[in-house]
Amino acid sequence: MSTVSDYFGSQVFDDRVMRATLSADVYASLRKTIDEGKELDISVANAVAEAMKNWAVSKGATHFTHWFQPLTGITAEKHDSFITPSPDGSVIMEFSGKELIKGEPDASSFPSGGLRATFEARGYTAWDPTSYAFIKGKTLCIPTAFCSYGGHALDKKTPLLRSMEVLSRQALRILRLFGNDTAKRVVSSVGPEQEYFLITKEMYDARPDLRFTGRTLFGAKPPKGQELDDHYFGVIKPGVAAFMEDLNNELWKLGILAKTEHNEVAPAQHELAPIYTTTNVATDHNQLTMEIMQKVAAKHGLVCLLHEKPFAGVNGSGKHNNWSIATDSGQNLLSPGDTPYENAQFLLFLCAVIKAVDDYQDLLRISVATAGNDHRLGANEAPPAVISIFLGDELNAVLEAIETDTPYQGSQKLQMKLGVDVLPKFNRDTTDRNRTSPFAFTGNKFEFRMLGSSNSIACANIMLNSAVAESLRIYADRLEQAGDFESELHEMIKETIREHKRIIFNGNGYDDAWIEEATEARGLLNYRTTADCMPHLLDKKNVTMLTGLGVFTIDELRSRRDIMLENYCKSVVIEANTMINMVHKRIAPAITRFTSDLAKQASEKRSFAPDVTCGYETELVRKLSALTDCIAEKAGELEKAVIGLQDAEDIIAESALIRDTVLPRMSELRIPCDRAELLTAKSYWPFPTYGDILFSVK
Repeated sequence: MSTVSDYFGSQVFDDRVMRATLSADVYASLRKTIDEGKELDISVANAVAEAMKNWAVSKGATHFTHWFQPLTGITAEKHDSFITPSPDGSVIMEFSGKELIKGEPDASSFPSGGLRATFEARGYTAWDPTSYAFIKGKTLCIPTAFCSYGGHALDKKTPLLRSMEVLSRQALRILRLFGNDTAKRVVSSVGPEQEYFLITKEMYDARPDLRFTGRTLFGAKPPKGQELDDHYFGVIKPGVAAFMEDLNNELWKLGILAKTEHNEVAPAQHELAPIYTTTNVATDHNQLTMEIMQKVAAKHGLVCLLHEKPFAGVNGSGKHNNWSIATDSGQNLLSPGDTPYENAQFLLFLCAVIKAVDDYQDLLRISVATAGNDHRLGANEAPPAVISIFLGDELNAVLEAIETDTPYQGSQKLQMKLGVDVLPKFNRDTTDRNRTSPFAFTGNKFEFRMLGSSNSIACANIMLNSAVAESLRIYADRLEQAGDFESELHEMIKETIREHKRIIFNGNGYDDAWIEEATEARGLLNYRTTADCMPHLLDKKNVTMLTGLGVFTIDELRSRRDIMLENYCKSVVIEANTMINMVHKRIAPAITRFTSDLAKQASEKRSFAPDVTCGYETELVRKLSALTDCIAEKAGELEKAVIGLQDAEDIIAESALIRDTVLPRMSELRIPCDRAELLTAKSYWPFPTYGDILFSVK
């Protein structure tokens, strides 16, 4: 019987396969491209393509595809077979370096945000050799970047790779100042924890709202939900365990480091956490993980829901982005050290993150903004929409000591100095986690907890990498010109703490008093919805930073603002139209039918027993009749709100109307419908209830 180690990565053209199938010269040249960003020679590309094709064919592959991540938020692929006609009528299997390096999918129907006209169909995919090719089904998938004919990035991978490169470049400037002349690259790494719901296919098929929107638009609270906390880390049900076992096998074949699995807080909710890896690879792996979750679920008669808030009243699903930076030799730059220089370096990188998060709160909020995540942020299972950093008591005390130039006496009662500067020694990971914090330090990494479960992690990490790179650039410019490095370093750290300590908060992020303190006393931003935050992508400071670092062009930024707002508007309009459809075709007729039958029953009772009052039936008919009228009124108001969107001048105005008119009308319509569900006999109600759905998997 094979073990995990026997088949782990068996579907991946990874370093082991490359060593075995490429000549020493070709392998060495390819490694330089992967590790150092050196240009790839076409002769090397041809050799790699031949080896890749032979390996894939030996695994049963018949096609290849340039696998890319357009601005739809999901992946895309166009399959081409390896076959080439032979003069004798047969076929041969061919794959060239040119085909490996570059593809040309039709780009006309992908979102571009005005970067090109619809009739301008040409787009290009370019091989990303830093992310290994893999086999999915019978297709060799080659991770690629995607750009327009004019060179604009039409995907999420291209700016992510740019952000990683600029972060490396600026971090190396800092390391050189600390005497590190051996590091060649600094790499950001991520481990994205993925939450999701599992329900039966039968329940999913019976709910139009789930099928069309990914979330339930109606549904009364069940008698039992998550109140007892008995699902969290509880015994995994057999059906779920079988799904998880198959999921792990499929992920491990693709070299995805699935590590931890458990039940989450809400009924039917679960989590998968991988070991963290290089950010662009982690991004590719997370996209694959979401896709494979849904495919494996289907094989088990289940549906995997990745919407951030598929059920009202119970916890939604997020994606915790554990982010860190390290040198190519493995030195974690967010890990406290054992020497004064190591701790000084750590504190500088820590301050760079603090400064970045404070300066670019809006970009981090924008990076997680979707219609779905708006329902989750600020609820008791997710951080608030206000960005803050949790450092813990000890590290916070360290920063306070530095700011005030007072000696720090830590838990070990040790004090160290770098020159004349007080630079303390302190323990690693000495504080508890704060699950209410949007951005929490956890010993040697930061956990960014605001991402929604369906989000690509690319957007958040682009902004995080870029913002930290900008802090490091400012620091490096100043330190490189300093006459006294140690004194300038200490003053710069002090200034950062003094100017940006408002972003540090170690308390309860769920407390309403914190939101008031954050916005009123500290001046932190509170963009509650996508419509609130997305227009700020083009604020001058954001454009200056992102274009100055070369992560985006101004046209690419404008396109992303418009695409994200379009997605927001379209998603909500689909939900609104689904609600209207469900009310008119299913909910109102069901209530009317039940009410009519109740009235008939009351009439029949009176005909047999004139003295019977039929108080129960009469009162229930009265309540349901009133609710039916209310539902009709609220549905009409929602329809008018949707029609009113046609008057919007542009996408920003439309998103504001969505926020101010459509979403409130949707909430108002749901209330009487959910009340009616509780009063209507189950045999009449047209959809499975929350109780049916959340406890359907055995």
